[in-house]
Amino acid sequence: MNSVFGNLGTVGLAVVLTVLLLVGIPGGGKLKPLGWWPTLILSMLAGSAYKAAGGIFKLVPDLVGSLIATVNGFVPGVTMPALALSLAIFILFKRLTTKQVGLLGIGFWYVAAGAGGTWAYLSDAITNLGTNLA
Repeated sequence: MNSVFGNLGTVGLAVVLTVLLLVGIPGGGKLKPLGWWPTLILSMLAGSAYKAAGGIFKLVPDLVGSLIATVNGFVPGVTMPALALSLAIFILFKRLTTKQVGLLGIGFWYVAAGAGGTWAYLSDAITNLGTNLA
């Protein structure tokens, strides 16, 4: 046994990150609520874990994929890199609550990973990390 809790797995990682976001954003316990940057980073990790876990967690990528298809219906030819950059600009410049950052961060990660380039490499690395933690 190499870890405190044994075999976490990708589904376990997705569950743990979801619980952390759900209870960490509002806070109220012994620890302070999650800040803006930790929320964004954790939500991006959760998005990658959802993609790797599949099953019920596939609902989130499927929802984001449907939204992308809808956008393409209104603006034909818009690419994933354009959507990823637009979403990043929105997240960084719009005044958002940590709850909003958490939700948009999960969606951003899915779009950015599908856009290719550096984000795809990073997403694959996180997916591999989640698989290796299993």
